[in-house]
Amino acid sequence: MKVMVMIKVSGANEDKIVPTPEMMAEMGAYNEKLMKAGIMLDGGGLRPSSEGAQIVFEAGTTSVVDGPFTESKEIIAGYWVWQVSSMEEAVEWARQCPSDPDSGMREVLEVRPYYEEVDFEAAGTQG
Repeated sequence: MKVMVMIKVSGANEDKIVPTPEMMAEMGAYNEKLMKAGIMLDGGGLRPSSEGAQIVFEAGTTSVVDGPFTESKEIIAGYWVWQVSSMEEAVEWARQCPSDPDSGMREVLEVRPYYEEVDFEAAGTQG
């Protein structure tokens, strides 16, 4: 099972995220552990939303909104793509992710499975 793990932070505090050298070392060790376990397929951190844009499709129109997206409750700050045997395994790995309790920020990891070919095959046979 392939899953995406999204690292979410508060949109209003996005520009205040400055990882300490200790936190970077902890995350490096965690990423190494994921790679050694053979589950990490990809991962990365994202630049602040102030450097991005949103393309909005609504009621037949398309608009572009330049960042920052401070009105957003949560912003995706980074991600991993993992290959795991089950959602339970993904959750257990996510629970081991280092976090900085002194940052004063709420961080959320959201784990979502990818659609797989079998999902589309099942949808095509119904109905």
